[in-house]
Amino acid sequence: MSGRLWVVGAAAFLAAALLTGALVGPVHIGLGAALESVGARLPFLHIDTPLTQTQESILWDIRLPRVVLGALVGAMLAVAGASYQGVFRNPLADPYLLGVAAGAGLGATIALVYLPNGVDFQKVLPPAAFLGGAVAVAAAYAIGRSAGRGSGGATLVLAGVTVASFFTAVQTFVQQQHSDTLQQVYAWILGRLPSSGWTDVKILLPYAAVATAGILLHRRLLDVLSVGDEEAASLGVNVGRVRLVVVLCATVGTAAAVAVSGLIGFVGIIVPHAIRLVAGPSYRLLLPLSVLFGAGFLVLADVIARTALSPAELPIGVVTAFFGAPFFAVVLRTSRRMASL
Repeated sequence: MSGRLWVVGAAAFLAAALLTGALVGPVHIGLGAALESVGARLPFLHIDTPLTQTQESILWDIRLPRVVLGALVGAMLAVAGASYQGVFRNPLADPYLLGVAAGAGLGATIALVYLPNGVDFQKVLPPAAFLGGAVAVAAAYAIGRSAGRGSGGATLVLAGVTVASFFTAVQTFVQQQHSDTLQQVYAWILGRLPSSGWTDVKILLPYAAVATAGILLHRRLLDVLSVGDEEAASLGVNVGRVRLVVVLCATVGTAAAVAVSGLIGFVGIIVPHAIRLVAGPSYRLLLPLSVLFGAGFLVLADVIARTALSPAELPIGVVTAFFGAPFFAVVLRTSRRMASL
């Protein structure tokens, strides 16, 4: 199948996922009625919405913001995971590789523990988590650079593991000192998409847009990096600059996504690997497809999280992990068979 057909198919999958996310819920809203409601908000169509005021509020103030937020988070995590796998040439690299998750978790924990009870945590948690993730990645990059200019991606990865371990230890210490906040912290760590309107969408959108654009602009260079640093340099590629820009874009986008959604695992590994199995390893196609399929995947995962135990709600991180473990078993089995041929 050609790359153009893959993009069209991925866009159709995302559109179907968005419609499913907007229509599925305890209050029934039909497809036709929802489309008429959309048309009623367009200035050049003079039609009336068939929905009641309550249904309008549910659709536009609760479901659609959550669906759009899920699409943004899924797209960002998937494309960040794929780009990390490219710059580090590590198929197991994920968006949290350089300590973003540990830093964001510590930032959120400190905010929950030390800020007074009267504070609106819905507004405070995103900037606290973003700041923690940014500090962790800056520390990882500083440690990696301290090894010298000749150090490669492996050194940066090891620095990320070191920083993540330290930040996780600090977070555990803080939690043990304030055990009354354990439930709130773990609820955030397991990931969730808030139903708080368009505020979180507005927070994430500029970061995700700039980060994704920066990554996509370097997709051809990531194909060149796949042959190795020395070979890429001999072809005129500034390996250090490309790696820095891509890692910076992926990290900033991931930190913003984590800040509004908590820690949602496996998306940055499942989606790129699935695309490689069916569409090939070229980053010119892999990265755009990761954006589209990642967005649709997380929207559908959120639908399952909302409906599986209705009226209760599963953490979305549990749903993605449920699909992630069997997926890895299939990938390992497939890789073993291919290696034996």
